[in-house]
Amino acid sequence: MPVFDTVEQAVAHHEAPIDGAVVTVPPAFCRDAVFEAIESNIKLVVIVTERIPRRDVAEMVELAALRGARIIGPNCLGIIVPDVVKMGGIGGPARDAAKAYAPGPIGVISRSGGMTTEMSSTLTAAGLGQSTAVSIGGDAIIGSTYAELMPLFEADEETEGIVIYTEPGGRMEAQLAQWVSDNQSRLPMVAFMAGRFMDEMPGMSFGHAGTIVEGREDTAAEKIARLEEAGITVAEEISEIPELIGAKIAERSAA
Repeated sequence: MPVFDTVEQAVAHHEAPIDGAVVTVPPAFCRDAVFEAIESNIKLVVIVTERIPRRDVAEMVELAALRGARIIGPNCLGIIVPDVVKMGGIGGPARDAAKAYAPGPIGVISRSGGMTTEMSSTLTAAGLGQSTAVSIGGDAIIGSTYAELMPLFEADEETEGIVIYTEPGGRMEAQLAQWVSDNQSRLPMVAFMAGRFMDEMPGMSFGHAGTIVEGREDTAAEKIARLEEAGITVAEEISEIPELIGAKIAERSAA
């Protein structure tokens, strides 16, 4: 496998555009690495690195928007299309990822890298494989939110339903609920809300940097209400997800 000093050298060697890049450099160098990839016309950049300064992340996201590129992460495990491609550490080594992920009709989106695999493994064990699974990252600023990824899943003929893992803190769930309502999504959806206990512990942060609860709208109870108003079923336990999403897909197909 050839090794290059710069992205420019890699592009020149392949004599064709490079579609994606995975960035794992230390936080202090991540901004430059992502800028180099985007300026080399790479349209999909997965950032695994965590603890990147927020200003750097904001600048990376802004440049991606200007260049028509998409960032997944930072602080994420990446993307997997089972039996097709894996970008990042999602699912661990390929032989282990194959145990948790299988081709199928369910799109998975999660703020937690580990829970992306946990939910997918639960689905796979129930005979429901995944079309694409995305670990979007748990930081306060990320490149692609639930709502921003939904048009891609909507356009994917292999996706018949969506499962999401979410947490208290931030406004991404409200944006998702609004998007689903405004666009009359064709995809049945099931969500799992972790950290419900935080509603009884004001001021506590849970898990990720993005889970700082700043007000009532950020609480688990309020998020669950918003999701359910948009027709998104919220599971009490992860083990319930396969049955819930399977039933919603069957109901949608019968209609």
